[in-house]
Amino acid sequence: VLLLCLPAEEARRRKREDHRRRKKKKKKRRKAMESPKKIAHEIGGVKRDALRFGLNGVKSDIVGSHPLESSYESGKRSHEATKRTIIGHTYGSALPLKMDMDRQILSRFQRPPGPIPSSMLGLEVYTGAIDNFGFEDYLNDPRDSETFKPVDFHHGMEVRLGISKGPVAPSFM
Repeated sequence: VLLLCLPAEEARRRKREDHRRRKKKKKKRRKAMESPKKIAHEIGGVKRDALRFGLNGVKSDIVGSHPLESSYESGKRSHEATKRTIIGHTYGSALPLKMDMDRQILSRFQRPPGPIPSSMLGLEVYTGAIDNFGFEDYLNDPRDSETFKPVDFHHGMEVRLGISKGPVAPSFM
């Protein structure tokens, strides 16, 4: 009886695999037909609120990030993935998970929105970003600009607690 059921099981398994392959092909075709770069007009699930956050220019909606910037970000992500894989192979699979938990914990410590921004010093030390000396370290701070809007503390806390939607604070006029 067992020998007779085996070919039927094999046929069912092959049928399921064919169905999965066809589904993947359909998904790939749909993605290829869609436009590769879509511009999101929503911030935090809410359409742009012109009364609260001001008008924005057309150029900022149309122009995406610079190709080198996207290349740099993807390179950084792949470097992090490679580093995690090497650490997992060297020290075991629990260490990358522990590192992720530590990163999540350190990224949660923030000051409330207000005049003093959160420096995220613990996260910078943990990730090693404190050793990187970028342009933001020696150029003027954008928060010192004349066109910088002050942060509305109440709205920022409402967004953080999930009561209100939108960005925590508009950055520039």
